[in-house]
Amino acid sequence: MRLGPATVGILALSLSLLPMAVLAQEAGVSGSPLPDQPYTLFYPDVMATSGEPGGPLTINHPTLPLQCVLTVVPVDDSGWTAEGALAALDAAAVATGWSDTFPGFTLGASSVTSYQSNPALQYEGTSTGSDQGGPITLVHTETVNAGNGYTLDCFYATEMAAEARPIVDSIIANFSTEQDAQPVVTP
Repeated sequence: MRLGPATVGILALSLSLLPMAVLAQEAGVSGSPLPDQPYTLFYPDVMATSGEPGGPLTINHPTLPLQCVLTVVPVDDSGWTAEGALAALDAAAVATGWSDTFPGFTLGASSVTSYQSNPALQYEGTSTGSDQGGPITLVHTETVNAGNGYTLDCFYATEMAAEARPIVDSIIANFSTEQDAQPVVTP
């Protein structure tokens, strides 16, 4: 399970054109409007959200080249585990899948990470860049919980990693597959 690369295409590639920003001190929060797809997503309050109930939720930083996309879909895989997903990760297929969106995509580190609520598969990679901008870094996470599959993909201009990566790490650490979670790490 993963978010299709084509769904983030041009918008993600244009991220490298945005200027740098000062990090936010306050947290914004979004929760699922659907009781059968619970989640709580914490992010810096300067980030803007967009999306429709039942569809992906996108958060964009207004001045830092950073975007995250959360997708929740029903799944029937009750035996899924983050450890099993890591063991079965096909690096070549992942790289090929993201290459249409991120030219020259190369898979980097992969591991099991922790959302606030449960373990998740995490992998990251970078593109070589394109005519529309420089290299982009992708941090992909996914988990399955209570009949739902959750993917949280964050993209940022690789050159802005020092500013963007701490925000991404905080968003991931604070994500919960529960509806009324409280933040555990201040973004």
